[in-house]
Amino acid sequence: MESSSSPSSLDSEPLTQPLHDVLSNLHQRPYPHVPNPPNCKKRASVALILRVRPTYEHWPESSSQVPDSSATVQQRLDTFFAQSWVHNGQAEALFIKRASRVGDRWTGHVALPGGKRDPEDSDDRAAAIREASEEIGLDLTTEDCVYVGNLPERVVTTSLGTIPLMVLCPYVFLLTCSDSPTLKLQPTEVASTHWVPLKALLSSSLRTVEHVDMTQRLANMGGLMARIASRSLMGYMQFPAIRLAPTESLQSNTTPGLTPRDVQNQSLFQRLMSWGRSNPADQDIGTSRPLLLWGLTLGIMADFLDLLPPHTAVKLWHYPNFTAPDLRLLINILTYRLRKRNRRLVESGIRANNTAADGQTEAAPVTETPNDRGGSENNIGIEGLGVGQYYGPSDKGLNGSTYALEIMLRGYYDRLRVALYIFAAWRIALGSTAAFYAWKFLRRVR
Repeated sequence: MESSSSPSSLDSEPLTQPLHDVLSNLHQRPYPHVPNPPNCKKRASVALILRVRPTYEHWPESSSQVPDSSATVQQRLDTFFAQSWVHNGQAEALFIKRASRVGDRWTGHVALPGGKRDPEDSDDRAAAIREASEEIGLDLTTEDCVYVGNLPERVVTTSLGTIPLMVLCPYVFLLTCSDSPTLKLQPTEVASTHWVPLKALLSSSLRTVEHVDMTQRLANMGGLMARIASRSLMGYMQFPAIRLAPTESLQSNTTPGLTPRDVQNQSLFQRLMSWGRSNPADQDIGTSRPLLLWGLTLGIMADFLDLLPPHTAVKLWHYPNFTAPDLRLLINILTYRLRKRNRRLVESGIRANNTAADGQTEAAPVTETPNDRGGSENNIGIEGLGVGQYYGPSDKGLNGSTYALEIMLRGYYDRLRVALYIFAAWRIALGSTAAFYAWKFLRRVR
């Protein structure tokens, strides 16, 4: 096991009491089931596994009370969080770093344990339990593990498109033991596991961006050279991310790719080909690359983190953009009034439906029906932004919250597409003008 200290800037006040309240609320108010859209049969599940790590000053005694497995979930939660070592402990979440696999769009990503639902799985939760057992060797059905509830299910779709890929179902589990569980990593699936404090995930100092090559995710760009040209024009797309600061990590000792790739002996042509084929995340999948939580997993965590104080997920969040300076400026100009209006709606607490999207996934419409949360039942399809619950001053749902990031993104990607068209025309006109004057200059020289 490898250990590292958590960021010193984090508040020393325990987070366990708010966590107790959040888990109780999740158990009492389950999120609605999201059916598969037409022509989309795939479903997948992930497990958000939480624990409380004891501190040196408040170490659990041998006589620590163990929650009775025959008691109700609420009673088990109350018994667990009533213990002194738990109240003063550090709440943490378990993440995995996926193993490197050619052709896998999730290769090397930080994620939650989980995967596709199989026909033998009795339900979506059973799929999450099975995947956790297969990927990291953790049994989520034992007496020292409490199934709490679910987070919003979402329809994951293609990049900037409307074709649904699957319905993703997140489930929350709490480990009630004080010792670190023994994990057995599946080397073909998992490169490493990492326990990360929830306070670190809430820290503004660890917010960063991830660069994504959108030429791989958009429509067919016409081959390698067309992709290189497109990337040269647009650069990479930037998405919100969190730099992880684990307190405990476990590496899979048989997983290839744990060290940076050796590119010293590659020719210039080979480096150009590698640059054209892959994105920055693929260039270095080893331990030297920072652990970044972004994309679909960040979206799931945002659902959960925004329930915890200081409820600043919306303030810390920023809009996706591109690295090309002129494209970035054009997007900022075209979306300025829209972003200002949407933020004003969020700050006023106006209620929206439970849908959000970003540049990697978009929500596919699902028929809306009333639900017990005071709103409408809809899909929550995202990858990278989250559907955090906004604590506005008015128009709250029955559980005291409204969704914010869907409002923030409303109409944003429509404007972004317009910006891309204008940008392409601008670059073509600029290139044509430059070529024309270069041709005239060469004629004069001759």
